[in-house]
This record gives sequence, C-alpha cells and structure tokens, in this order.
Amino acid sequence: MDGGSGDMTLAFDLDALKQLAYPDSVFNDARQWSEYVGVISEQPTYVVTNFTRKHRIRQDFFSGPRGREESLENVKEQFDTDRHVFVGTEEEDADLADRAGWEYLAVEDAAEAAEWELGEPEAPTESSDEDRDDWP
Repeated sequence: MDGGSGDMTLAFDLDALKQLAYPDSVFNDARQWSEYVGVISEQPTYVVTNFTRKHRIRQDFFSGPRGREESLENVKEQFDTDRHVFVGTEEEDADLADRAGWEYLAVEDAAEAAEWELGEPEAPTESSDEDRDDWP
C-alpha cells in the first residue's frame, strides 16, 4: 500500500483486524509507511490485549476503556501526523471516522491495496519456547 507520507497514524478497528489472515504481518508492513499503528475497539481492554498478544502485535496505542469515537479523537490529539486513517468494516465505521476527523478505509480496500490476505487470523507459529522473547 502506498501510504504517501510516512507521517501517518493508522488505526484498525478490532473487527477489521480479525478479518486479516496474518494481523502480525499487517502491523509489521504498516509500520513501514506509518508513524503510529494501533487498535480501536469498544470491547474491554483485555479482549484487545489477548488478541494482540496471541498474534504478537505491538501497538502504539489502543482504545482502552473508552468508546471508539472518543478513542479516535484522543489518538488524533496525541499523535500529530499529517494523516489519520481508520480501517474498519462497515458504514458505521465510515461515519465514525468522519465524525472524529479521520480518513476511512474499508478493510477489503486496505487489504487489496497493501496485498494483505483476508481470512481467519492465524497466530504466528513458534518453533520452540526457547525462541520466544516474551517467555520468562
């Protein structure tokens, strides 16, 4: 995906992230052309944290206990980049992005432009516990 300027904040709705086969690779790829990448959701924090840990996603921000609109507004205030792009799944997400002053991109369009694979998310494979950097 050609994000233009690397001066961009990219937020994924958790539901959009769950439609991508390799969300860890998506985040790694997005970091090449985005300054900040994170997850927005109305789900409880532990749901987002469990998903991101399972898929080894390092996020620069997450919504926490706030609603999605408040989260997008707060992220926009905290991360002063030229562009703020929200990747979602439905018309309601597009309306939300508009209200919060973000650009909207449907997950299917983002996946096509960036050559990301849609499908059930697969957790990264592990060769052994010794290779894990998050293991005590």
